Amino acid sequence: MNPELLFGLAVFSFASSITPGPNNLMLMASGANFGFLRTVPHLLGVASGFVFMTLVVGAGLAQIFDRFPVSYLVLKVVSIVYLLFLAWKVATAAPVRYGRLAAPPEAAGRPAASGTPITFFQAVLFQWVNPKAWAMALTAMSVYNPTRSLGGVALVALVFGLINLPCVSTWTVLGQQIRRFLHSNQRLRLFNWTMAVLLVLSLAPVLAL
Repeated sequence: MNPELLFGLAVFSFASSITPGPNNLMLMASGANFGFLRTVPHLLGVASGFVFMTLVVGAGLAQIFDRFPVSYLVLKVVSIVYLLFLAWKVATAAPVRYGRLAAPPEAAGRPAASGTPITFFQAVLFQWVNPKAWAMALTAMSVYNPTRSLGGVALVALVFGLINLPCVSTWTVLGQQIRRFLHSNQRLRLFNWTMAVLLVLSLAPVLAL
């Protein structure tokens, strides 16, 4: 890959990884509800899951959509249904105020959502029904590795891996910082519903295709 193409790939990786999408919105919501440390498995699952997905797509999975167009429609429907389910889960995360004796030092006196954060493997699997992740992987392989060479596939995945992790971590930190202002159950509930609505709105590009 020549330097100009590599630079273009790096710019595309950063722009697509840092902009709002299902992964980033969910990571910000998790950071606000559970804190950064409890969200680490989630963000690591996003980054590594997307790298693995990019490798598989570049290795030939993308050809399935060319040969069987109906498979893209199936993926689209499954993605929409699952993202709506996740939006509902985010919106209805019940706020619970920790007691002073039971709370960890950093959470004492602050509300937090009941339940558990998304796990590493759940985040990895989510990439396969994440429409933005599919768009990123397919675009990267078609534009920056048109010959579909294995070396090009590995390079695209490597660049995304190096750039994607800091980007998704930034959204998690942002959520953790927002947590400082969620001093009441009402604020946390409003934040969760706002994140759920934004997650649903992120489906707009998918519905337009």
